[in-house]
Amino acid sequence: MVLVLAVAVVSCKSKEKEVAETEVVKEEIAYASFGDKITDDNVMTTKQMTEKYNSMSVGDTVNTKMTAKVIEVCQAKGCWMTLNLDNGQEAMVKFKDYAFFMPKDIAGKDVILNGKAFVNEVPVDEQRHYAEDAGKSAEEVAAITEPKKTYSFEADGVLIKQ
Repeated sequence: MVLVLAVAVVSCKSKEKEVAETEVVKEEIAYASFGDKITDDNVMTTKQMTEKYNSMSVGDTVNTKMTAKVIEVCQAKGCWMTLNLDNGQEAMVKFKDYAFFMPKDIAGKDVILNGKAFVNEVPVDEQRHYAEDAGKSAEEVAAITEPKKTYSFEADGVLIKQ
């Protein structure tokens, strides 16, 4: 990503305006890339994506690119991650065709992902599997007794801000 910052200096001297040249500063942001090659342009913010998810019903799908902060990553293989959305909501991310995995130590990092956002209902056994992968206690796993409506994302490419 390239951020452009324009700076202009203006001073007044005996009724004349003197304008210094505009200086353009470019800042490159480094990313680690996984899966398909994607760019960091035209990205929905976490707030925009949360609003999009809230307007969707079970079964709805939308192709999009979004940014969010990683909450948790599968500690067995890196085969899924959860992202922080607004208002305490989360999105569960898996990777298209199981083709790539995430590093296990990226909790708290910002990511950009491209793919399909959708709303589904996760059965109890699948929720328990994810809880076990996340290292939850036997009591926490056993406490999962109801299917859960979730916001999901199938990513074909991910950028991790370095």
